[in-house]
Amino acid sequence: MYDILNYVSGFIWGPFTLILILGTGIFLSLGLKGFTLTYIAVAFKQLFSKEEDSSSGEISSFQSLTTALSATVGTGNIAGVATAIFVGGPGAIFWMWVSAVFGMATKFAEAFLAIKYREKNELGETIGGPMYYIKNGLTSKFMVFAYLFAAAGMIAALGIGNGVQVNSVSQVINNEFGFSTFSIGIVIAILVALVILGGIKSIGNITSKLVPLMSLVYILGGLLIIILNANQVGYVFNLIVTSAFTTTAATGGFAGATVWMALRYGVARGVFSNEAGLGSSPIAHAAAKTNNPVKQGMISMLEPLIDTLIVCTITAFVILMSNQWVGEINGAVLTVASFENLLANGKYIVIFGLILFSFSTIIGWSYYGEKCVEFLFGSGVIIYYRILWIVIIPVAASIELNLMWLIADIMNGLMSIPNLIALILLAPVIFRQTSESIGSFKA
Repeated sequence: MYDILNYVSGFIWGPFTLILILGTGIFLSLGLKGFTLTYIAVAFKQLFSKEEDSSSGEISSFQSLTTALSATVGTGNIAGVATAIFVGGPGAIFWMWVSAVFGMATKFAEAFLAIKYREKNELGETIGGPMYYIKNGLTSKFMVFAYLFAAAGMIAALGIGNGVQVNSVSQVINNEFGFSTFSIGIVIAILVALVILGGIKSIGNITSKLVPLMSLVYILGGLLIIILNANQVGYVFNLIVTSAFTTTAATGGFAGATVWMALRYGVARGVFSNEAGLGSSPIAHAAAKTNNPVKQGMISMLEPLIDTLIVCTITAFVILMSNQWVGEINGAVLTVASFENLLANGKYIVIFGLILFSFSTIIGWSYYGEKCVEFLFGSGVIIYYRILWIVIIPVAASIELNLMWLIADIMNGLMSIPNLIALILLAPVIFRQTSESIGSFKA
């Protein structure tokens, strides 16, 4: 079973999907005439604007961003970056950067469509996401894509958004402090239940406070290490760029990496980290209190900037400065060892970050999963999905999750393909309306 799933995962995340992800980002960036890069300052201004231009929606634009970031800033920023370097070499980080730059346009498009094609459910709540912009923006022959996305999202959420997260944090806490993984899972389950049973408003309220705090602590800790080792910054940057275009030789415990491996793992882990093209974050942005798709798109495009170009880059620089990546450790353990190697008690920055990052991802993805369930089976099923979500936590904390990782990877790929196809087909709508309304925002 493991070998079969590993083959399927390799096929789904092969050249076709990676080209589709990067190609869609490049296509949207060109169609938007590069404004996702030139309007970054305007996007931050819109993010902190107190004005809400709609009575529709459940949460503020700022809360929609922090909810989306709560789901994206997770183990991908700690374990995912380490895995990308361990398997793809330092060059993987360059391709992670590339995917993030073009991913900003993809994120813009996703949130734009989420607002434009959202609808009200039977409870009067505002809901949206890829399944709704496929349903309401494309013809009925594409409805199978909407159901495919929702089914894959429902399953992927339980894995990548829940089980994998709690397992990563429980293993680290167990290794460092000796608490049993099951008891750690029970504590996390109780804390998660207190948040998600209140729905998106409760989630948005918690993430708007948690995400800035956890990001700030991790970023400042990482920057401190980089500043203390400033003499290596040039060397590390050069190592990343040159390794992206040349084979990285085997050294120590590092097995070596080809250019293709750097590109594959850089793009794949980049998508795992910032979720550009995956179609998950527009589910959160659809709940924002705005009727302006361009405004919400600008706010969403900040996600790869914050998540990948800042947080992931800090992790990568620390790992490469420490030289721990040429050993035989991988994942979160590699990041912990790197921080500890360069800063006394630096491992606690990673442990603290991992705990908060994982917790925020669990509550953010719970909303994604339940909206997929709602699309397939109606809002009456949501409460049962929330209960299942909470029950899984202590179980996932205590078992090996190799199969869950593979299944989650496969489901993520199956989410991205219908979403990216929808973005391409609806691109003319995005380009036209953005061109018409962008003048109302001052660059």
